[in-house]
Amino acid sequence: MRRILVLGSGGAGKTVLARQLSDVLGIPVVHLDELYYDPDWQVRPAEEFVAAQRHALTAEKVILDGNYAATLPVRLAVADTVVLLDLPARTCLAGIVRRRWRYRGGQHPDGVFDRVTVGFVRYVIDYRRRMLPRVLAMLAEHPDLSVVRLTSRRQARRFLRSLRAAAGGRAGPDAVPQP
Repeated sequence: MRRILVLGSGGAGKTVLARQLSDVLGIPVVHLDELYYDPDWQVRPAEEFVAAQRHALTAEKVILDGNYAATLPVRLAVADTVVLLDLPARTCLAGIVRRRWRYRGGQHPDGVFDRVTVGFVRYVIDYRRRMLPRVLAMLAEHPDLSVVRLTSRRQARRFLRSLRAAAGGRAGPDAVPQP
């Protein structure tokens, strides 16, 4: 596990999981929101966003947190591991409510800019039906990728525990325990 992508619906816990993976594996995290938006939270030009991702992926080890399906092929071309948070919509919506309550909107310390709109809520509700099949099709085009698909918060916690055990013992950051 050297170039890791953390994918999933809004509210699935990508940013939290990426930070926890970073803590366990000692690999820095790049939040795609920080690359997508400029310092004034305006969307960067597409070419600039792609170039920033390519630059981030030149690192020997990196965790990229975020979806942005239009540029996912750029990341998949050099990633070795994908952690896919495939959680039910109600779990993701609850995650959004918790995040909103905790940070009261705006940008929170992990680099995410919390914008909750009707369109975003629809995206979260429809993620498994509309976006997930596209993501899975893109993943299928990269058979050498290690894909860890987590379908519950409990599985995510178990996955992290197994990584901690491997990192604390003999396996190190190259191990990819399955949930």
